[in-house]
Amino acid sequence: MIKAILFDIDNTLIDFMGMKKKSSEAAIEAMIKAGLNMSKSDALKLMYELYELHGIESQRIFQKFTKKIYGKENYKLISYGVLAYRKMRETYLAPYTNVIPTLIEVKRLGYKLAIVSDAPIMEAWMRIASLNLDEFFEVIITKADARRQKTHTAPFKLALRRLNIKPEEAVMVGDRIERDVNTAKKLGIKTIYARYGDENPPERGKSGADFEINDISEILKVLK
Repeated sequence: MIKAILFDIDNTLIDFMGMKKKSSEAAIEAMIKAGLNMSKSDALKLMYELYELHGIESQRIFQKFTKKIYGKENYKLISYGVLAYRKMRETYLAPYTNVIPTLIEVKRLGYKLAIVSDAPIMEAWMRIASLNLDEFFEVIITKADARRQKTHTAPFKLALRRLNIKPEEAVMVGDRIERDVNTAKKLGIKTIYARYGDENPPERGKSGADFEINDISEILKVLK
């Protein structure tokens, strides 16, 4: 019997990549207006190459960006980029449609809820708190809490322990097959693949998950 639902955050509860793209575009446009002599397309290409190299959560991406171009950090451009990025992030960051109604309903049905995320602890909590999502979850596990990413079973084991449930009593919902599906299945946790959050999903039925959904509200049908 399923007693708890574990959720990834980014691209499962919130459209993280959509926010990242919009915010990065806003930052590049602001830097161009402030004097960056590059086309928007070339600048974005470089920005995403740096994200690929240093991680999508890199806190010094604009410093690395300007240093790559000028050989040193350009604090005027960095400032314009950061301000525009933050403004767009605050405007755009929101739960996917149906997230809040779905969380309300599964809580009403008596399920325990947890977040298991690879995001850095401060970034994860800032996203959760800004959207008032924390009130829904008994347990929130980040990379810092487990000291391992979700390619390892440690984050899932920690969530199960804090929820005081067995693996077969939990289901994991996430968009990343390698981390959210494959690792959870190693422990005997049921898995739901959030196809809507994956930019390059496999053919339907090829994710390896126990269930696949195109909208988070479909969790309710799966649970039945």
